Amino acid sequence: MDESLRKPPPRSWVQAWFDPRRRDLGTFAFVLNRVTALGLTLYLFLHLIMLGNLARGPEAYGRFLETIEHPVFVFGEYLVVLAGLIHGFNGIRIALTSFGIGVPYQKRIFVALMVIAAVAGVIFGVRMFAV
Repeated sequence: MDESLRKPPPRSWVQAWFDPRRRDLGTFAFVLNRVTALGLTLYLFLHLIMLGNLARGPEAYGRFLETIEHPVFVFGEYLVVLAGLIHGFNGIRIALTSFGIGVPYQKRIFVALMVIAAVAGVIFGVRMFAV
């Protein structure tokens, strides 16, 4: 068989950056923290824009409230709460390790705090979506 057929095609730096293989848990913690921060920042920006409807009067705000009762917006609210939990608990881990507390155990701390965030997210979701 020809040697050139066995080699994988060259990858660009973008493909290599998004490839999750051979990544450490700390990398996932870092990316998760950044993604949730961006999501929460976007939510804050949209939230402030939507609160501008209050200045347009009660009718405009009433229409806005009717719009956000749609299931897509309700699920988006759930994602905001979930992102807040994940970002907050990951921030606790970062604060602890920044002060030198639990540095050798930061992977275990990350996993434990993400399990707590997942459990809290499930509990919140059950209460939020219960009819």
